[in-house]
Amino acid sequence: MKETRQQVIAAVKAVENKKGEQLTILEMDRDSGAFTDYFVICTGTNPRQIQAISDEVERQLKQAGTLPNSIEGYKQAEWVLLDYVDFVVHIFSERARKFYDLERLWKSANRLSAADLAKKPARAAAKKAVKKTASARTTKAKSAASRTRTKTAARKRPRKAS
Repeated sequence: MKETRQQVIAAVKAVENKKGEQLTILEMDRDSGAFTDYFVICTGTNPRQIQAISDEVERQLKQAGTLPNSIEGYKQAEWVLLDYVDFVVHIFSERARKFYDLERLWKSANRLSAADLAKKPARAAAKKAVKKTASARTTKAKSAASRTRTKTAARKRPRKAS
């Protein structure tokens, strides 16, 4: 997962190097049925810029040893999709971005900034908090069960006849 985040950071830097606009990073919700972990979405102002952004993302990730699984829409340059399996880079023309509106379609996804990616994953921190809470609940439940058994055992003891 950490490696994927580093690759997404490299893709974001490549988009920024080529002046991609309206950069959005979506961390997909695991329960949403998403086929990837992240979407990197940006807009280019013309077909040449869209292709230049695509070329730069591909070049930077190739230097890091990562090749795309597939590339779609490069020649038309309306919507270029670079599929890296664990994340997908979408480079839109302004018109195509408004039409497809991926942010609306995947509104359950968590929006991140490039700075958020560099931080520790939120899911890991959330898991630790859940474990602590669950551990505390388990401890409380055990002590409550122990008190109940003690009370029940005290009631069942035969009373001495006086």
